[in-house]
Amino acid sequence: MLCTRCRIRTAVTDDGLCTFCSGTRPPLPDGLMAPVPGPGGWGVATWPRSPVGLARAVTALLGLVIAADLFAIGTGLHLRGLWQQVEADGALNVYVGDGRTAETLYGIAALSQGVALLATAVVFIIWFHRTRRNAEVFDPSVQRMGPGWAVGGWFVPIANFWFPYRVASGVWEASAQTRADGGWRTVPRTPLNLWWGAWVVSLLCTRVTERLWDRAVDAEEIVRAAGLVAASDAVDIVAAVLAVLYVRAVTGMQVERALHGRAPDGPAPAPVPGAHR
Repeated sequence: MLCTRCRIRTAVTDDGLCTFCSGTRPPLPDGLMAPVPGPGGWGVATWPRSPVGLARAVTALLGLVIAADLFAIGTGLHLRGLWQQVEADGALNVYVGDGRTAETLYGIAALSQGVALLATAVVFIIWFHRTRRNAEVFDPSVQRMGPGWAVGGWFVPIANFWFPYRVASGVWEASAQTRADGGWRTVPRTPLNLWWGAWVVSLLCTRVTERLWDRAVDAEEIVRAAGLVAASDAVDIVAAVLAVLYVRAVTGMQVERALHGRAPDGPAPAPVPGAHR
């Protein structure tokens, strides 16, 4: 029979609870922590699940995003050069020969960007949600938004420029590294702030340049739009590099926090919106 509270583990007590929910689990060796109840709608929380595997996957996919952006920049600048020749003398026909090949390569580059970005977004959000759930165990009092917002916050129009940052801020604070004596130390949020700022700028640049490219008709407009699209891809590369640094920073803090932190003896307090350490 499953535990009547968590519905995950086998019930071992007369009242239908497992060893985790009943608090009868034997002490763990070497001062490791037993699971604690998790507030905020998470039900019964287990001690944090490692984000290391997901972090490695995200890092590898971000590398693919960077490679796709570099490919797009190269093909885009080549196509732009051909259209510059058309603008200069009008003698070149970009719809045959080298021009047609350049158009095809540019289309392949755009497709590779979309595929890489979609795959990265899926794995990143899974990693993001994992770290948010871990943060609920580390310190629920500094969580400004519930775990569900680690996923849903990305899909709310306008609010997706702010909600994920609030989630990430709570995760950063709860995952802060501890000193050898178990005390807290301040960890600068530079990786978080730089990544978020670059991501927002990249998103805005992409939306603007895509519209300019779609509306470009004559050679002069195409040359201008192609240059701006290449610049936008360069900004996306910067955002991807900063995302790698952010993912590594949070993952490293959570690993260290799990090694040094200690779960509270009793149920964790409910999260307080806007609370600060």
